[in-house]
Amino acid sequence: MVAVTGWRLARLGAEGERVRDGAADSAMDRLEGYRRELTGYCYRMLGSYTEAEDAVQETLVRAWRNIDRFEGRSSLRSWVYRIATNVCLDALASGRRRALPMDLTGPSDGGTPPASPEDAALWVEPCPSGDPESSATTSESIRLAFVAALQHLPPKQRATLVLRDVLGFSAREVADLHGSSVAAANSALQRARTTLAGRRGGTGGERPQPSDSILRVLAERYATAFSRYDMEELNMLLHVDATLCLPPYVKWMRGVPDIQVWLTGPAVGCRGSRLIPVMANGAPAFGQYRPRTDGVGYTPWALQVIDFSGDRITGITAFRDTERLFPLFGLPDHLDEDAGVPAR
Repeated sequence: MVAVTGWRLARLGAEGERVRDGAADSAMDRLEGYRRELTGYCYRMLGSYTEAEDAVQETLVRAWRNIDRFEGRSSLRSWVYRIATNVCLDALASGRRRALPMDLTGPSDGGTPPASPEDAALWVEPCPSGDPESSATTSESIRLAFVAALQHLPPKQRATLVLRDVLGFSAREVADLHGSSVAAANSALQRARTTLAGRRGGTGGERPQPSDSILRVLAERYATAFSRYDMEELNMLLHVDATLCLPPYVKWMRGVPDIQVWLTGPAVGCRGSRLIPVMANGAPAFGQYRPRTDGVGYTPWALQVIDFSGDRITGITAFRDTERLFPLFGLPDHLDEDAGVPAR
């Protein structure tokens, strides 16, 4: 992502005098103020945090170049979102739908290793920290499962649902944004809601989320149990239908027996790992470091995103693309020998 100062400096040059003008600076500041919430919108649209950052950058540059054309017939926010929607629709026109492993195939047994990894562009990516615009939406709308479910919607339906149900745009605003009627915007919203409800029905529906204090305790218990490779404690934390998936591999498992077979079989090299806590998609997550084969320190292995319901883990998604994801989450590129079990 180009830094804030980067896109400011990019406007200097032929338009240098204009940028120095106070009114232009004010307009630039107002546009920059939308970066955070636009990132959340583009992430839900594209399923990729890095692509979302690029889309927001392109949105702000286009908005700045065309700020003189903004006539004030809609709010500046609606105008900027129209640009962001078009940027995302252009990106989606030439790409594959991103997914999680359970969107592509059925569960497999835990005793077999995965096949070859798939292209990174296939997978829904995790989003650092919590909700990029937490004041505008609930944490549920940034969960990995929700973002993956959105990818099953046609792009315009996806935009309509996020704009209406997550960001609070009115039917008239969405209709104007798409250049359609209010009736058409409402129809698109209903179809999108029906599709999402069907997918939730196929996965057991929405589950109650624990309070923040309980979530912290559960996350600490998980980190300690995994680092000690305490299968008894891990089994107690796992919901009976918990899933474990492994992007960029299509393989995923459901149920405590297969997850335990996986951890004590093909994944036994994770024994003795160290976990560093972060937040991803509004949920507890951990940078996992496996012991080096030479016994000196720990090497990056996976970014684990953990979903809880009540007092049980319902899903573990272990993203193996540590070279790209660990810097994004501010995680170190190695741990020394004396690294302990971190507290959350």
